[in-house]
Amino acid sequence: MSGHRIAAITSRLLHQFRRDHRTLALLFVAPIVILSLLGYLIRGSASVPDVGIANLDQGPAGATLTSSLEQSSKIHVIAINAPDGDAKLKDGSLVAYIVFPTDFSQKAQQGTIAPEVHVEGSQPGTQAPVLQALQQALVSLAAASSSAVRFQPNVTYLYGGPDLDQLDYFGAAFIGLILFFLVFVVTIVSFLNERSQGTLERLMASPLRRGEIVVGYMLGFLVLALVQAVEVLVFSLAVLKVHNQGNVLLIFGIEVLMALSAVNLGIFLSMFARTEFQAVQFIPLVIVPQVLLSGILFPVSSEPKALQYLSDVLPLTYAVNGLRDVMLKGADLTWPSLQLDIGIVAGFCVLVIVAGIATLRRRIA
Repeated sequence: MSGHRIAAITSRLLHQFRRDHRTLALLFVAPIVILSLLGYLIRGSASVPDVGIANLDQGPAGATLTSSLEQSSKIHVIAINAPDGDAKLKDGSLVAYIVFPTDFSQKAQQGTIAPEVHVEGSQPGTQAPVLQALQQALVSLAAASSSAVRFQPNVTYLYGGPDLDQLDYFGAAFIGLILFFLVFVVTIVSFLNERSQGTLERLMASPLRRGEIVVGYMLGFLVLALVQAVEVLVFSLAVLKVHNQGNVLLIFGIEVLMALSAVNLGIFLSMFARTEFQAVQFIPLVIVPQVLLSGILFPVSSEPKALQYLSDVLPLTYAVNGLRDVMLKGADLTWPSLQLDIGIVAGFCVLVIVAGIATLRRRIA
């Protein structure tokens, strides 16, 4: 084994990377950008959830706890009427609301603190800051009481419930993410191969129009994507037993829109790559930010305000919202929020189809 020949191969490879500015940017700039985005996402948010308080208690205990909760740094308290609570959970203006019933002070004197905590429930862990704030407020009440106080909140879920596990909460988002990611990768690499092998150039030299070529490829990739969509959906619901409250056909319809988005996004971005390696480089640039910002891992409402604006323009945000509404809340097409989510994803499909047709070139270089 010759060290000189090995060094020559190593040197040749490094020279190739030095000339490939896009690869160098991916290797050294993309990790910093992604880690900065993740750090800002986790540590940069100063927002606290909005929580309603309905104090029906005529005694001192309800007033004391309400005052303590208003000073809490974990939640933002809004005074509400108890009958309006569920409506505010449904429209997203509150993540939870707390009711101090009429006999609250009486039970507190008997040593039991039993507030009614109503949570929206479609996001995992939404009740955690509420219960933490309640427990901290309990300290001030316990200090004024000579006897030990037992904390027994009655937690009610509008959607979901204590029986749901993490997979039930994240399953809807993962169904969409897996389909979007795999269809995007297969499409961008396969379409680039069609160009690099000269197949696309021969088609461009034929009487076919650019729109016909793009739509033809789109339908071909879509057939494979639909088979994958059925597989993902059936495995998730039948084998993994992911919780579902909605119509299976509606879930599949949203999957179809996501597949269309991924296919046409892959066709469009393949125009800007010369090799398969360059095509794969779009994954950390296109997929990773959407995974972080679309509400899959962190609720969009908990993100820093600047990132919320960015989340609002990502198609995956609306697809994830739609899937969660259907699977966790039992939403149907009469829901305005679901109509909005589906409309935006469909609009994105049209946008990338037009962009793919407009940027289709005869040659890859």
